[in-house]
Amino acid sequence: MAINTTINTVENAYFNKQFYDKKLLETAKTRLVHANFGQKRSIPRHGGKRVEFRKYNLFTPDVDTLTLVEGVTPTGQSLTQSKVEAEVSQYGAYVEVSDLLDLTAYDEVLADSAELLGEQLGTVIEWVTRDAMCATTNVQYANGKTGRVFVGPTDKLTVAEIRKAVRTLKKNKARMFTSAFDGSVRRPHFICICSPDATFDLQSDPLWQDVSKYSNAEQIYSGEIGRLFGVVFVESTEAKVYRQTIYLKAADNAPQETYTVRFTTVPTEEQKRYLSCAGNTLYCDGDLYTIASYDEATNTVTLQDPITYTANDPFYTLDGGERDSNNRQSDVHATLVFGADAYGVIDVDGSGTMETIIKPHGSEGSGDPLNQRATVGAKVAAYAAKVLNPLWIVRIEHGVTA
Repeated sequence: MAINTTINTVENAYFNKQFYDKKLLETAKTRLVHANFGQKRSIPRHGGKRVEFRKYNLFTPDVDTLTLVEGVTPTGQSLTQSKVEAEVSQYGAYVEVSDLLDLTAYDEVLADSAELLGEQLGTVIEWVTRDAMCATTNVQYANGKTGRVFVGPTDKLTVAEIRKAVRTLKKNKARMFTSAFDGSVRRPHFICICSPDATFDLQSDPLWQDVSKYSNAEQIYSGEIGRLFGVVFVESTEAKVYRQTIYLKAADNAPQETYTVRFTTVPTEEQKRYLSCAGNTLYCDGDLYTIASYDEATNTVTLQDPITYTANDPFYTLDGGERDSNNRQSDVHATLVFGADAYGVIDVDGSGTMETIIKPHGSEGSGDPLNQRATVGAKVAAYAAKVLNPLWIVRIEHGVTA
């Protein structure tokens, strides 16, 4: 009796899939900030894996060409477009649900699973979009620094840095946003996406204007925290932070040249992925070495060239900010200031919509002979993000207050 009830409960949940789709999408959208402001495109069914974003090319202003001769009709101009292509990817995950779950709580498990999966996939989509936006070549280093490796904690995001980014966008003729998500008209503005650490530093500036002090009530974006010099600030906990990937110390002495190094601490998953990629590089005492292989069981890396080192010597990468005397690098935060149509995304409400996939107990056939397992999954069918005009998006790299 209990088994039959369980099957019926799951099958009924399957028919209520629309509810779980909605819950999944609503939860995912709470994670989306970077994905909200891109030019939207949908990819048609059977239209291939690549999506095309298009933009009109500006007419060339030329005094001689545009000077009219009395009574003579000039040659007409032609509209031209340029395009940027991006290849879509799929993203998905699932959880397995045992038949031993309390039957009266089963629907709650489905709803909770949809919510958790929505948060997970929403964060992944946010990261994909954020990283695509950060690929812009239009970079501004705080406090006049000339590169990321020179940016330290005192090189903070300031009002002056925002004004400088706005000046860059205006000189590049970046288009401003003029409406909110619901289509209502707003004063023309650029968007700035920044981390809570960055806004902590900005909000100490007396020129900061809080949302509650706006002179005229406007429709605000989700996550909007203020406006300054024509820039609307939207906060994201997923704003990009460039951190030193590897900083690990050698476990043993190597008085003679050797190709292998064993580390004292267990690397993080991100560090393991880096160490496992042959061809990646590590520094030791200022010298650069190339990784040949990594043995996770012994926490040992093999290098392509021999090395002599002593116990506790640090092995490190140089992909963060300013270095201290021990070659530890500070974190560098990326704040994005951009105009309309600076980048494009596959609309998560379009063909890239997230969907729940529910497989009831027994749906696996002989693979689940006792009807013990059901699964709740979620998938983004197709998604991509791409910078369309790198001159219309500025990446400010800066330090933050500890």
